This record gives sequence, structure tokens and C-alpha cells, in this order.
Amino acid sequence: MNPLFRLSAASVHFGPAHNAVRALSEVTLTIAPGERVALVGANGCGKSTLLRLLHGLARPTAGQLESGSAARQAMLFQRPHLLRLSVQSNVALGLWLSGTAWRTARLHALVALERVGLIELAQRNARKLSGGQQQRVALARAWALAPDVLLLDEPTASLDPHAKREVEALISEFSDPATQAVSAAPAMTLVFASHNLGQVKRLASRVIYLEQGRVLADLPVADFFDDALLQRQYPAAQLFVRGELA
Repeated sequence: MNPLFRLSAASVHFGPAHNAVRALSEVTLTIAPGERVALVGANGCGKSTLLRLLHGLARPTAGQLESGSAARQAMLFQRPHLLRLSVQSNVALGLWLSGTAWRTARLHALVALERVGLIELAQRNARKLSGGQQQRVALARAWALAPDVLLLDEPTASLDPHAKREVEALISEFSDPATQAVSAAPAMTLVFASHNLGQVKRLASRVIYLEQGRVLADLPVADFFDDALLQRQYPAAQLFVRGELA
């Protein structure tokens, strides 16, 4: 199966050439359809930049990014941007912008809101909702587009514990092959950045550890939390998992 993303020595620098900030440095990796990939590392390690690069919001300064042009993508940010409209209209807008007739988009928006448990709030002002509810609206908006790839940047970082569990449960449902309709297509591919290692264990099948814009470890989730393996081969990642990274 062809990869959805292939990065070859990709770097991203910001600012003028003589004083550029190196956000990513010579990153080489592939992501296959159906994978659930967690990006971890300290603040400023390049997780958000890598997500933005995959989604087309940033371009490589050097190296290459190849992506499946036919793959539909949606990205969810830590603080979703919702317009001063009803919840239903916020969800319908994404569909309308993708070419769906407005009347049909509003009907599909109700289906998406029911999926995330917010149908009763469809006519509420989206900006008046709690943080957890707003994130669920953003998930409904993404799910309504039927994306092949869902990219998430710290989607539960600013939420209280109850809201975190709700949003995480929805993400798990969306990316779980067992919940997909029976078809030849693979499950939704999930790529997410998180500081919550428990969440990484629950949601990811693969973990990529970044430090100062470089990939220092790329492992199946079970191996990433194998302390003996990390000690032998990935000492920086071991310090991060232990919470001892300076």
C-alpha cells in the first residue's frame, strides 16, 4: 500500500536566511494509510510544525514532502476556530466550502452533531459553548468531511478531565478500524501531537519522538514505552518518558 505521506530529509526554517529558526531538520519518515501516529516531545520540538507541513500549511525549506493527492484531510487545533454562528452552521460551513449545497450541508451537519452528542445544541451560538463542547463541534466538522486523514494538534490540552475523556473517546471511535463501515478502504489515518503519555498509549499504534526539530525515535507504541529498549537505543526518549528531560 502506498504511503499517504513521505518526507525525505525535509526541513522547515522560519525567518530570514541569516537568522532563521530551525523548526524541523532533515526529517525522513513515511506514514501509511490506517496508522495512528503520535508525535511527542518537549515544547518547541517541532510537533506542530510537522503537522502543519503534512496538512499543507507549511512548506519544506529543504527536502521533499510527497502526499497522496486524493486523500481528504482535516486538521483540528488545540483551540478550534469557530465563527459567530450557530453550532449547526459552523459544521455545515466546512461542507459548503467543499462543494456541498447549503441545504444538504445543514442536514449532514445534524448527522455529525448527533455523532458527537451535541444535536440538542445545534442552534446555540458556537462561541458560547464550553471548551470541551467547542472541541466536539470541531470534531463533528472534521468528521462530516469524511477525511481519510485526521491531524490533531494537542486536541485535549486545554480541557478539564471529563471533557478530555469525551473528546479522546470520539477520536478513538473515529480512528478505530472496528467502527468503520465494511469496505475495502482502510481506517481513518490519525496523526496527533500530545504531551499526555497516557493518551498516547491509548490512541497510538506508533510514536515519533522529536527533539529540536529532529526525529530521534520512531517506534511501535509498545516499544516506545519499553524502558529497557529506550535505555539501550534511545536514551533521550527515555528521559522524556520518565519526565527527566532537562
